[in-house]
Amino acid sequence: AGTTQKPRVPMSHALHALLTRRSVSVRDLTTPAPNADELEHILKVATRVPDHGKLCPWKIIVLTEEGTEKLGNIAAAQFVAQYPDATNAQLEAEQHRFARAPLCVAVISTPKLGTKPVWEQELSAGAVSTNMLHAIHALGYGGKWLTEWVAYDAEILKALGGASTDRIAGFIYIGSKTLEPEDRERPKLEEVVSEY
Repeated sequence: AGTTQKPRVPMSHALHALLTRRSVSVRDLTTPAPNADELEHILKVATRVPDHGKLCPWKIIVLTEEGTEKLGNIAAAQFVAQYPDATNAQLEAEQHRFARAPLCVAVISTPKLGTKPVWEQELSAGAVSTNMLHAIHALGYGGKWLTEWVAYDAEILKALGGASTDRIAGFIYIGSKTLEPEDRERPKLEEVVSEY
C-alpha cells in the first residue's frame, strides 16, 4: 500500500506575515507610531529569541522624545568633530537623525564574557532586531533596521549606557507606512541552499 501524503500546510496569518515582511524606507514612515499596548507586543516578540544559556545578552532602549533630542545632539557633535567643515544642513540632519520616524528603538548587544561564545550572543541580538521587524509588520506598521555611522560611535554607545565590550546592533525605526513598498528580488533557493 502506498503512503498517504500529508495535506499541505495552510497559509496561516503568521506565515503570510513572515513571507510578506519588507523593510520600509525611513522617509516613508509617518505618524502614528504603535501605541503603548502595541509596542509592548512588539517588545515581547523581540525577546522571544534563541539565547544560549538564557543570558539575555542584549538591551532594548526605546528612545523618548527627550532621548531622541539628546542622542541627536551627541551625533551632531561627533559629526562636526570628524568633519569640521560640515554645513548647517548636515548638522541639522544629524541632530534630527533619530527623529526621522515617529519611533526609534536601539538594540544593544551586551555579551557576557567568559560564558557562552560571544558570536552566539551577538547573533541573539540580531535575532532580537529581526523579531522586532516581524512584529512591527504583523501589526501593520513599517520598520527599518539601520546601523549607519552612529552604530559604531563610542560616544553614542556610551550615551545609551553601553560598556566598551558592547556593540550597537542597530536602530529600528518604526511608524505608519505612507506607501506599501514593492518587494525586492529574493535569492533563488537553489543558489543559497545545498545538501551535505
